[in-house]
Amino acid sequence: MGLFDFAKDMGKKLFDSEDDASGKIKEALESDNPGIEGLDVSYEGGKVVLTGKAASAEAMEKAVLIAGNVEGVTDVDVSGLESPAAAADVVYYTVQSGDSLSKIAKSYLGDAMAYPALFEANREVIKDADLIYPGQKIRIPGGKAPA
Repeated sequence: MGLFDFAKDMGKKLFDSEDDASGKIKEALESDNPGIEGLDVSYEGGKVVLTGKAASAEAMEKAVLIAGNVEGVTDVDVSGLESPAAAADVVYYTVQSGDSLSKIAKSYLGDAMAYPALFEANREVIKDADLIYPGQKIRIPGGKAPA
């Protein structure tokens, strides 16, 4: 698990030029504090590289989503990020037009009313459970790909 892809034209606008991208993405990561010690962020041509030490696999997953759900980012490389092994039951999902957290919860968790668990697992990238957008990538802990 080293490289994650994202939609370049989707996400939160954090920077205007490539020169300030690394600093702005690092600020976003530090403000939401996913649990990365010694965090360093570099950005070039749409690719974010994260280095440091993650306190948990969940911290690494959240850092990937915070960095990746930024407008202008196409890839997040975590090969230089020390992290415990990622949980095998985490599924990453790219939001599609017409999706809602309850619809995603029904498909991946088997219960539409489990949407609060998705909201809590993605608080760093979803600030309002009713406001998700196509192209946004979220994590689904305990999720199983629909049949």
